This record gives sequence, structure tokens and C-alpha cells, in this order.
Amino acid sequence: MTKHVKGAEALPLNQILAGDCIDVMNSLPAGSVDLIFADPPYNLQLKGELHRPDNSKVDAVDDHWDQFNSFRAYDEFTTAWLKAARRLLKPNGAIWVIGSYHNIFRVGAALQNEGFWILNDVVWRKSNPMPNFRGKRFTNAHETMIWAGKDEASKYTFNYEALKALNEGIQMRSDWVLPICTGHERLKDDQGDKAHPTQKPESLLHRVLVGSTNPGDVILDPFFGTGTTGAVAKMLGREFIGIEREAAYRKVAEKRIAAVRKFDKEALTVSASKRAEPRVPFGQLVERGMLRPGEELYSMNKRHKAKVRADGTLIGDDIKGSIHQVGAHLEGAPSCNGWTYWCFKRDGQTVPIDVLRQQIRSEMHD
Repeated sequence: MTKHVKGAEALPLNQILAGDCIDVMNSLPAGSVDLIFADPPYNLQLKGELHRPDNSKVDAVDDHWDQFNSFRAYDEFTTAWLKAARRLLKPNGAIWVIGSYHNIFRVGAALQNEGFWILNDVVWRKSNPMPNFRGKRFTNAHETMIWAGKDEASKYTFNYEALKALNEGIQMRSDWVLPICTGHERLKDDQGDKAHPTQKPESLLHRVLVGSTNPGDVILDPFFGTGTTGAVAKMLGREFIGIEREAAYRKVAEKRIAAVRKFDKEALTVSASKRAEPRVPFGQLVERGMLRPGEELYSMNKRHKAKVRADGTLIGDDIKGSIHQVGAHLEGAPSCNGWTYWCFKRDGQTVPIDVLRQQIRSEMHD
């Protein structure tokens, strides 16, 4: 699909472009992209192999694309791709960059040097991080994302109410507790090995895109990998452009995105809404793919149904809001515990949504 920008050549929307990200970005029309999500090489500087206490080898990031001869070489690469990225952004565009302690401070300085205006740094705290096998440092349990506007005057998109609703009526904080990619979400190659060593979870991109873009916006990912940004963008009714130089990653991403269905218009609309053993926001079930936008929930008494939306709210015949608000309205009651009121269907069985909440709680206690 292509899209025309006033006075510019067509944009290669919903495509994965092969090649070096800097060259490809410089070939695209200036001022044509709403948001950039970048997961650049972390420059981990690994020295030799890493082993567990039982001497088994850890599948660490040792790919050629993460290797630079020096910090200076990495800084020059960072400056070059950020310069190309800033040229692509619309005047009110924004960028997210994710990294670890190895690179994020250097990237942050480069962002400011190139004229970006930092809005927030967001800590992604991993609920299931890989342990520190040598026991000589703290477990690396988080990564940092920097969110920045194109410049200080940019009127960037921030869907405050949608993020608040996704967090069950409480203002979204800058520390996000989400699991790393495991199980069914972890993509495998033809040999059954991990398709990509640093695949990001869809829940992370769901929150980023619901919070800082609108349906129809163009999102560019210059380090596309196996296509998490593209898959989530497609689900949420956003357009994407991916850039990836590794053919093996492009192959996996193309297959993955082809299997994704776009949510219907009602489910993509976002809005505003509240409740603790630890507290689990209903929106987290949606972020993690336990329930999908557009999926129908049914009241336990079988009298009512409502549709799940991308921000963790529900929409019924004449009401939209949290699981509690919609249940109370449909029953004509002053209040309602949505966790015990709503259920979903799996394989012909009716299952209370509280089962999913308890599943997440059990993970928190592990």
C-alpha cells in the first residue's frame, strides 16, 4: 500500500524495506512520519561466552549487527540514524528509543544534540528477567525507553485518558511492569531456535502505540527485526514502515504480519476509567493478548454482552467504560465488580475473566 504526502513521492506503507536503515530513511520523503519506534543495537560489548552455573551456554546477543569497534564508532552510527529519523518526522512527530545501560545514556545525549526534546524516560521493568548467572552484579531487570518530540515546540500525541483507562482509571506511571517475550509469543526460525535474540513483547508496543499515536498514523521502525512494531501497528489500525537489512528477520516478520488481523473500528477507539491482592488492571489482559480488542465478553447471568477495546475499556449497546462501569449500567446497579460479572468463551466453554487476573497474580508471586 502507498500513501501520498502533499508534494512528495508515495510512502511505502505497510512494507518491510530491505537495506541499511540510514540509507533507506534518507530515501523517504521528509516530514512524512508521525512516530518512530527504534530498537537499535545495544552495543553490549560481550567478551566471550556466558554460561549458567550448570555450565550450559546462555543464548546471549552476540550477532554481528550488535558489534562496534569503539564507543566513537557507535556514537557516529547513532548520530547518523537519529539525524535521518528527525528529517522524516512531521513537525509534531515524536520518537521512542529503547535501550539498556550499555547504550541508552549515549543515545539520550545524541537525541538532545540532534534537537529532539525529551518528554519522558520510561522504565520497562521485566516481571520475568534473565538472572545474573555469575552473581557479580545486580540482575538486569529493566530496559529504558526515551520518548522525545521532534523539537521543543512539537504538539506531540499523548492519549492520557486512554492510558489511564488501560491502567484501570489510575494515571499511567513511567515504570511499566511487563513480561519479556516467552512461550507462544517467542518466534522461532525453521530450525526451532529463537528467531531474534531481542524480540520485544507486543504488550510493550501496544502501550506505546495506544498512548502516543492515533488510528491511521504512520509509524516507522528503522530496526524492524521480526516485526513486533508492524504486527501491533496493524492490529491497532496504524500504518507502518519497517526497515530491516537481515533477510532472515524480514522473512519471519512478513509471515508474522500476514497472519495479523486488523481490529474493527469500534475496538480501536480509545477513552477513559478503577481497583487490589496485587492490583491487576484489566487493560493488562488486553496488552498481553489474553483477550483481544473486538472480542466479546458475556455477563454471568447471560443477559448482556460487550466488546473489548484496545485501551482495556468495554463498549456495549449504549455504554462504554471500564468493566465495572459497563456492568453496573447494564444491570441498572450503583456499582458492579466487573471481574466477577464478565466472562469470555474459549473452545465452547464460558470462563470468568477473573481466571486471567489470577493467572497474572500467580506470575507476580513466582
